[in-house]
Parts: sequence; C-alpha cells; structure tokens
Amino acid sequence: MTTTVDNAQTTTNPADTLGTVIDDVIRPQAPIIDRDGAFPRPGVDALAAAGLLGLASSTEVGGAGHGIRAVAEVIERLAAECGSTAMVVLMHYAATAVIEAHGPHDVRAAIASGDHLTTLAFSEYGSRSHFWSPTGTATAADDDTVRLDARKSWVTSAGEANSYVWSSLPLTRDAGPMTLWLVPADSAGLSVTGDFDGLGLRGNGSRPMTADGLRVPATARMAADGAGLDTALGAVLPWFLVLNAAFCLGLADSAVAEAGRHLTRTTLTHTGAALRDAPVTRRDLARLMIRTDALRAFLGDTLTALETGRDDAMLRVLQVKALAGETVADVTDGAMQLCGGSAFRKELGLERRFRDARAARVMAPTTDALHDFVGRLATGLPLLDEANR
Repeated sequence: MTTTVDNAQTTTNPADTLGTVIDDVIRPQAPIIDRDGAFPRPGVDALAAAGLLGLASSTEVGGAGHGIRAVAEVIERLAAECGSTAMVVLMHYAATAVIEAHGPHDVRAAIASGDHLTTLAFSEYGSRSHFWSPTGTATAADDDTVRLDARKSWVTSAGEANSYVWSSLPLTRDAGPMTLWLVPADSAGLSVTGDFDGLGLRGNGSRPMTADGLRVPATARMAADGAGLDTALGAVLPWFLVLNAAFCLGLADSAVAEAGRHLTRTTLTHTGAALRDAPVTRRDLARLMIRTDALRAFLGDTLTALETGRDDAMLRVLQVKALAGETVADVTDGAMQLCGGSAFRKELGLERRFRDARAARVMAPTTDALHDFVGRLATGLPLLDEANR
C-alpha cells in the first residue's frame, strides 16, 4: 500500500488559500452547478491557480509535496460546500497517485503547476462496479503503439480532464488481470458517449466514454503489463477510499451544522419557543453530531494507520469508506427530518447534500463489496479470489 506522509518542504501550505477560493468561487457557484448540472470549471480553475491541484505532487516536479492527510482535509472542506467540485478534485488526486508513481515527468510537472486535470477511467459496462475485472482490451501494434478498445460506463470529468488513468486487460494473456495506461484527452478514437443527469453530484461530469481503435505509445503503460490491479490496490485504493470518507465527512458535518443553525434561529410564533427548545429535537441533533464525530475519529485513525504503516492499515482503509457511506446517508436523512418542510427548499442546501450523499454507497467499490472485503480479511481469506486477479 503506497501513500505519502506529509513532509512538504514549502513554508506555506496551499490549503491555507482554500478558504478564499471557497468564499469567492465554490460556495456561490454550488447551487448553480447543482441546478444546471454544469461542470464546476470556475472552481477547478480557481483551485488550480491556488496551487491546490498540485497539492499531492512531489516537490521534485514543482508540487506542494503534501500527503494524504492534507489532501483529505481539502476534500472534506470542498464537500461541505459543493459535492460536485469535491468529487472532481477527489478523482484528480486518486489518479495523481498513480501518475506520481509511474507517469512521465512532463505530465507530473503539469499537474504540479495546476495546468493538468486528470481522473480515473476504471468502471466498464461489462463489469460494472467490479473495477478489478476490466473487459476492455489492449493490443500491441507493429509500430510500437498499443490499440485500446473499451466502453467505460462512468468517468468523472469525462471530456473535461486532460488525461485518463485507463484500465484494460493485459497485452499478454497470462501477465495478470489488469494493465494501466495514461491516455491523453485528445487521443483519436476517444469519445464521450452520453450525458449525465443524475440525482446528486450533478456537476461532476460522470459520463460514459468509448475507446474505439484508440492508439497510445507503448510508453503510455504505467507499471508492468498485468500489474495494474496491484497498482490499483496499492496506490489508488487507499487514496480513493480515504478521500471518499473525507468527502462523506464534509457532507455530513455541513448537514449537521445547517440543521443546528435552523433549529436555533427558527421560532414558533404561537409559543415563542425556538425549535431547539424541544428536548427530543436536541436529542436527535446530538445523535447526528455523535455519528459525524465518530466518523471523524475513525478517519483520523485510518490516516494514522497509513502514515505509521500499521498492520491494520488496509483493514482500516476498507472499513472507512463503508462506515462513511452509511454515516453520511443516515446523517443527511436525519438532518432533513429535523428541519422538516424547510429542508425540502433549496435555500438551506440540505436537500442537495442529501442527494449528493446517496452516491457513496454505490460508488465502486460499493458498500456491499467493502463489507465482503472486510469480512474476507477478518477470516483470513485473500481480498479477491484468484480468478479475479
């Protein structure tokens, strides 16, 4: 399992500028992005200009050199304001983890400078949420290029990213279950083949993409042929799962905060009492706070496990997204109930957070899959059956 511990050599953390970007761009844009289903380009560009797209890039290529804890804080704060923007940036960081380990210097430098947005392209129509079982093919050509053919079902930032960390079957049949490639967005044969009009995360641009005779140089391969699954499990999965948990925490925490404000400032005219004056209401709010704080503590322990190389680090990584997905679903549902009819109006922003929160359970690996993974580790079984490796 590959992660980066925070050891940045810069004296100023770019995350310190995040508040300004949120206040000036992301928070005002969030309702518009949700209403229109628009890609959050203004927010992404502002984050890039602030140095935040290069937060996890090595100082060797001009990045900030920060590790997963600092990145998780950024995703948490973004998710509290705009789930769509947070998901775009989350996928960028997850893909960056692979590119930092196996990608070319020029792309790494472009990401570090904020000039390059990347993302993952794993899920396929043929295998759905089982990202570890790609059906798309890679075929070697005589001119030292590789032909990629695939139907990807969900690609965040589709048509908006500058590159895609792309999974396929290996070139050589027995090499392993998966090979990873870095596919430039302007590759001939690459196309976006549908729109996204979703319940939540409406601006994250998660659309299907097709590779039809797409050619990349053989040097576009990241890691050895067939080693893509090991790379995905060791480099991508910790970042993806932990940042998803941070995403859920940001949504849950903001929902609790908004519910608390509503209960405090809303008064019943006929009695003169605020909603917070009812003991049952206070109890229900306290329960939501406790669930959210428990997730925060578990996420913090997971980060510590990764940073210190604890034996249970992989177990914690698998557990944290499963816990986060259930927590944010329950907390946003509870916040909606606490605020009653007011929560159904757009003004509070609760119904948007409620909708955005539904994605965590079904985003691969799904909560059901994670429960199975945790159970397998707990009973001494390998994470995946040999047939899936």
